[in-house]
Amino acid sequence: MNDVQAVVIGAGQAGLSSAYHLRRTGFVPGEDFVVLDHSPRPGGAWQFRWPTLTYGRAHGMHALPGMELTGADPERPSSEVIGEYFAAYERTFGLRVRRPVDVREVRDAGEGVEGGEGEGGRLLVRTSEGDWSARAVINATGTWDRPFWPRVPGQETFRGRQLHTAQYPGPRSAAFEGKRVVVVGGGTSAVQHLMEIAEVARGTVWVTRRPPAFREGPFDEERGRAAVAMVEERVREGLPPRSVVSVTGLPMTEQVRRAREQGVLERLPMFARITEDGVEWADGTRAQADTIVWATGFRPVIDHLAPLRLREPGGGVRLEGTRAVRDPRVHLVGYGPSASTIGANRAGRSAARDIQALLAERPGSAERPAAEERAAAGERPAARAPAVEGTSGPRPAQPVAA
Repeated sequence: MNDVQAVVIGAGQAGLSSAYHLRRTGFVPGEDFVVLDHSPRPGGAWQFRWPTLTYGRAHGMHALPGMELTGADPERPSSEVIGEYFAAYERTFGLRVRRPVDVREVRDAGEGVEGGEGEGGRLLVRTSEGDWSARAVINATGTWDRPFWPRVPGQETFRGRQLHTAQYPGPRSAAFEGKRVVVVGGGTSAVQHLMEIAEVARGTVWVTRRPPAFREGPFDEERGRAAVAMVEERVREGLPPRSVVSVTGLPMTEQVRRAREQGVLERLPMFARITEDGVEWADGTRAQADTIVWATGFRPVIDHLAPLRLREPGGGVRLEGTRAVRDPRVHLVGYGPSASTIGANRAGRSAARDIQALLAERPGSAERPAAEERAAAGERPAARAPAVEGTSGPRPAQPVAA
């Protein structure tokens, strides 16, 4: 059993932001808290993105706290640029991320573990690399590992290929070149897939459940706040969160404008069934297809928290800030309103401060842990000069991320 004050689950934007702010609060990485990541290398979900998603085309990447990402080549794959940036960030701040580690469940520690059971006691984090006892958990597992596949009648009869965005290999693939392709989904990924695939495919069809909303003009701070507020309302009601992107609309770039003029982004309503060789609408209209791409989004990865019974009747986890209403020892960062790179930064800071306050209120033993003493005294670790190897120059301006 490994005893720490806090466990951070996940080392994407939300997890690294949380670890950074815990460190600034006075907690020592690897001693007072630990970061567990199941991915094989730094980069969070970005490391799995398709090669044609270059850094210059990435939708709203915001720098991590305390260290800018500067001088990155906009033509390089975002998976490489952000992977290297996250690796440099982990080294610079000595976050000592442990990987690959799969977290299997989080539950009350129960008898036999100092601190007791229940809301004021310790949590048990069971993993592929042993168990951890902690006073608090920051869950920052994101959504990438839980792609959403809608169920449609006849889906199992389709003789072609079906892919989700999580498996998208880029347009130069046997799944698309010279093929008839149906892309399902109304988000940014669907639009990016369509514009790429249309250049190599025999033909494309775009299908969405609701008419897509294209947004003119910059996505400024005021619009960002309004979008986040809409997502927050669902979380306060205990409903499954919608992504921030789903309420912001699709950005009308020059590339998107050209694709609309060329007919690539002519949208059709959702089909009623899938046939052996394509899709069919309720009125009998059909479209042949060799490949169906499901750009239908992702769901939060929180099944490992099930033993704590955090879900509300509506299916979501109700939060106050980042803290789970049903268990104040648990924080969800990168969930709902903080599921954006800038939102994750702010949520990481909020979670770290709440955990500092929680531990100060409930020291748990007569001998106060070193991290709590430092936190109570307001001390912070000495800052180190942040730097990313091989980069220079200004960072591209991207004020709001989604």
